[in-house]
Amino acid sequence: MSDVTCARGVELLADYLEGVLPPELSADLEAHVLACPRCTAFVASYRETPRILREATAAELPAGLEESLQAFLRARRR
Repeated sequence: MSDVTCARGVELLADYLEGVLPPELSADLEAHVLACPRCTAFVASYRETPRILREATAAELPAGLEESLQAFLRARRR
């Protein structure tokens, strides 16, 4: 029986995705995630975050908008 809980799974997630967990602990975490809808959704969103950030930061600002925003922010600092 696995002793992996949702909270423990969150603590282990980065190491799991990097493949550095011991095999037995990795299997316990996988079993928990498969049986827990909340953790399944959390892992899916965790895996998608880098792609979402890349897409969000790849957008180009319309001509003049960056300068306009910088001028606005400079004016607000004064």
